[in-house]
Amino acid sequence: MEKLTGFFSPEMLAMFEQWAITFCKNVVVAIIVFVIGKYLIKWVTKLFGKVLEKRNTDPGVESFLKSVVRVSLWLLLAIVIISILGIETSSFIALFASAGMAIGMALSGTLQNFAGGVMILLFKPFRVGDYIEAQGFQGTVREIQIFNTILTTVDNQTIIIPNGGLSTGAMKNYSKEPYRRVDLKFQFCYGTDFDKVRDNIAALQKATPEILQQPIEGTPVAAPWIGLISLDESGVSVQTRQWVKAADYWTVYFGFNETVYQQLKDKGFMFPFSRVDVTMLNK
Repeated sequence: MEKLTGFFSPEMLAMFEQWAITFCKNVVVAIIVFVIGKYLIKWVTKLFGKVLEKRNTDPGVESFLKSVVRVSLWLLLAIVIISILGIETSSFIALFASAGMAIGMALSGTLQNFAGGVMILLFKPFRVGDYIEAQGFQGTVREIQIFNTILTTVDNQTIIIPNGGLSTGAMKNYSKEPYRRVDLKFQFCYGTDFDKVRDNIAALQKATPEILQQPIEGTPVAAPWIGLISLDESGVSVQTRQWVKAADYWTVYFGFNETVYQQLKDKGFMFPFSRVDVTMLNK
């Protein structure tokens, strides 16, 4: 100590002593913050995982999101501890920000598709097995991957759509609602008795088991409807509206068309066709 006193001035020794005391206090505080932060990170990650499980999140996405949250919290804890120890943190933050920006610019398209996949799997605007229309394509969702969604068309073609555009663009999900309305249009020749047409079609609606006959409370489902909607060049147009379960849509769409045509044709109702009447004058 006497040698140190002779080499350093009393003021320098006092400053060093003060710095050592402060540093030791900071180390103790940093250790306490580290221990508490460690348990907080574990608790937050576990709570976040439970939230994802309740939302039935895809296991792969759940694991990834939990890892992202865990790594982010550990980085935050490291910056806090470094700051407590008195080390300047602005350079570290600038370094992380620059690295993140560079990686983001290099992988902008891939990251967009990845983010879209996470959003789709997290919020579930559609599920595997749903029939959707998006990005100019229609098909049944066969697989939802982290970067792409795979559709199968009705003629068994495979369509691969990037998740970036799929998550931000307009989309129709035909399987989302439990009920759908089937709108069909029929034409009859002028002079046809509309009351008879309506009675016959109504009887066919009642005889079709897939058509819902009564309104369902809390849904837009209504009783079957028949109306004369327009007077066209070749004949009168009659429209029918009937509600069905979503799974029965195409069965009724094609089947009821065929039934109306066959049954009413057999009963003498005439369906019009395009024709041109020519009148010749004898001068």
